[in-house]
Amino acid sequence: MNATLAAWSAAVTLAVTGAITGVYYAFSVAVMPGLNAADAGTAIRAMTSINQKIQNPLFFVTFFGPLVAATVTGVLLLILGKRTAGVLFLVAAGVYLVGAFIPTVVVNVPMNDTLDAAGVPTDPAEAVRVWASYSSRWTWWNSVRAGASLISLLLAGLGIFLSRMSR
Repeated sequence: MNATLAAWSAAVTLAVTGAITGVYYAFSVAVMPGLNAADAGTAIRAMTSINQKIQNPLFFVTFFGPLVAATVTGVLLLILGKRTAGVLFLVAAGVYLVGAFIPTVVVNVPMNDTLDAAGVPTDPAEAVRVWASYSSRWTWWNSVRAGASLISLLLAGLGIFLSRMSR
């Protein structure tokens, strides 16, 4: 039973970590460059709308999922005596925590809240300044989140590979 549970937990880890990696990656390579090409006022309105709509149950599963699933999988694998694989999943959880989860809570979400509270400046030059300041910093931190999530995904994949090798 524990081996089956560990296998399912590992699969869930891959699914949610892959999903959140894709979200962050898409924002860095497509959404933000697309918004940067738009009028600043339009970009601010669009990003504010995105930030409000992304707060939904499906997103929250993919946001919290890697941390929870990788930790559970790591513990289950340790219980099963698959030390290296278990440690890899726990490291994957740690990388996600430090590189994606914490930056989201400490940097990206507060920036989103500030942008939302400020609204769109009536002066177009001020809108350009606000958007340029927001976009560059937000995208940099988002790219950090994408990279950390990808590393977490790779560590989980390696953990699965090694857990299957040591049967």
